[in-house]
Amino acid sequence: MTPVTDLPTLAQGIALALYALCQAGLVVYSSHRWPMLLGAGPAPAPLAPWWEPGAEPRVLVQLPVFEEPAVVSRLVAAAAALDWPRDRLEIQLLDDSGDETAAIGARAVACARAQGVHATHLRRRHRAGFKAGALAAGLAASGAEFVAVFDADFLPGPDFLRRMLPSFAPAGTGLVQARWGHLNRDANRLTRAQAAMLDAHFLLEHAWRQRMRRFMSFNGTAGVWRRACIESAGGWSADTLTEDLDLSYRAQLAGWGFAFRPDVVVPAELPVGMRAFRSQQHRWAKGALQTARKLLPRIARARLPWATKLEAFLHLTANVTYPLLLALALLLAPLVAGPRTFSPAWLPALQLAIVAAGTLPVALFLGRGQWRAGRRGARLAADTALALLLCGGLCWQLARAVAEGIAGARGEFVRTPKSGAEGGSRLQARAIRSAGEGRRQGFPELALAAAFAPLAAFAGLIGKPAAMPFLLVLTAGLVWVGGAARAGAGAHDVGH
Repeated sequence: MTPVTDLPTLAQGIALALYALCQAGLVVYSSHRWPMLLGAGPAPAPLAPWWEPGAEPRVLVQLPVFEEPAVVSRLVAAAAALDWPRDRLEIQLLDDSGDETAAIGARAVACARAQGVHATHLRRRHRAGFKAGALAAGLAASGAEFVAVFDADFLPGPDFLRRMLPSFAPAGTGLVQARWGHLNRDANRLTRAQAAMLDAHFLLEHAWRQRMRRFMSFNGTAGVWRRACIESAGGWSADTLTEDLDLSYRAQLAGWGFAFRPDVVVPAELPVGMRAFRSQQHRWAKGALQTARKLLPRIARARLPWATKLEAFLHLTANVTYPLLLALALLLAPLVAGPRTFSPAWLPALQLAIVAAGTLPVALFLGRGQWRAGRRGARLAADTALALLLCGGLCWQLARAVAEGIAGARGEFVRTPKSGAEGGSRLQARAIRSAGEGRRQGFPELALAAAFAPLAAFAGLIGKPAAMPFLLVLTAGLVWVGGAARAGAGAHDVGH
């Protein structure tokens, strides 16, 4: 039986073991960035059109919207302006809205028709299957060979199809994904941080996966599908919140190849307020874990190279890093504030080494993405630092999302409000209330920050400064995210 006097030391030993395990997990996921940093390579050369002049393939452009009145008109106008033969272009406004978006969308579609465009306004009685259901319903009403998808805030250029369709020259190519641009990149600190994260995702992650022939993902918008790929993979499914990621993996398991065109940039609007951004990130993280639950067993059984299977696992479960970050900070409490008799001489070195191993590749990954996006100097460093802070501040919100995704409950698909319309959707407000948030948004982050800040100060006072950088960075991120979420309209984010 353990003596009572040894119980604190035993508890700290257990905390240290768990701390080391969490750090090891973070290092594994962070190290996944090294090959992307070193091996993204140059963009592949564009292909020439594979069709005969005047024999362009039929293309369906799907525009799924839900209660987005501020952007629906410009979306339809951009789709109608695509440079493609009118007799081979079809546009579907897939509108499940219950507000004024429906009337605005109807007028926009009528205007497109007046220009000679084959445009239809498809409305459903029930929002069954959310976005996936709308896309499936629209596809069933068309016989087009290729399908382009744009969310409500995206603005494709007129030459989008002319530049994207040549990449389907190989018969086995099922999807071509364009890169996202940012209409409001410099609106505030939050949009700059988001842009840094997205630039690295597209310019390093997508580029590396394409070069190494790893499984890629459709990002839900600004991409073109081969219809036969969608159908052979089983079609759109609404059993996860990330129907794009789910279909992407099922298509590649069925043998289809994907392509990425970093030179084709489709600008879009970034969420300008923290509530909309947190809601978006929660949906993406939860959906990724739902997809992992659904498809990892199939991936494990598939006849694929082990490196492809390992990368797929790391890709689908990458958001596990957020609960690991939160666990690390919580485990530091017994290690720092417990009895001083428990203080292994190697603990500070371990903390510094592993934090560096976990943070350095992520920081370089974000910075390299900014470099490839054309950012330089102080702005590159500032935006990279903002993205790191934001990632830390999301640890509570996305730890919840990961837990929900692992638990398997699908949840409600919450569209991200456009034009900074924080809480502008009735659906979003209802989903926030059902998740137990609403008025208490931001309180968990601020409560964690209130606990971690004095812990960091105490660590410095008792001669354990190695714990301070991690705790202080995490505290700053939590204050930012929690404070901005409490402000509601993003008041904490304003400023460059």
